[in-house]
Amino acid sequence: MSTFGLLQIGLILSCTTKISSLHCNHLLLQQSKVIESSLQLLDKMGEKFPRKCLREKMSFRFPAQVLKSKQKETVKVAIEEIFQHIFYIFSKNLTLAAWDGRALEQFQNGLYQEIEQVEVCVIKKQSHYFWSRDASRLKLKKYFQKIDYFLKDRQHNLCSWEVSRAEMRRCLQFVDKIIRRLNN
Repeated sequence: MSTFGLLQIGLILSCTTKISSLHCNHLLLQQSKVIESSLQLLDKMGEKFPRKCLREKMSFRFPAQVLKSKQKETVKVAIEEIFQHIFYIFSKNLTLAAWDGRALEQFQNGLYQEIEQVEVCVIKKQSHYFWSRDASRLKLKKYFQKIDYFLKDRQHNLCSWEVSRAEMRRCLQFVDKIIRRLNN
């Protein structure tokens, strides 16, 4: 390969790295946009919370402390993990959820694309991927397991999905509030 060809490859790699790092620098802003879109799609997926499901309400208690880190990188990783858990929950046994299929698909696709993009930034900062406190990761995992067990226990019925959708809304609103605070 000629020197000119190697120079071109080097230039392309350099530009790709710079573009990628710029993308990572604006990750919180991008995550905020994904959350805004996700909240709109959650609303669009279904109607208002059904009255018949009010007695099924459950408090899952989002572990807010996982997003209270003073290090932005740690919060970014936590948010990426939250997106992964939400994607996992909304990718299974949705047959009894009477939702708009197109909105659900857009919701899933948006989360998936964000997870893919965030993983590029997380890999670059590998040290932050293994959070400073594994206890925070465990709390987050337990929170989403409660939701998953709730759905399984109720055999993924309509009301369990509506309760889960409402909980995901609260979760995303809380994450959005944290992101807005970090961006200021």
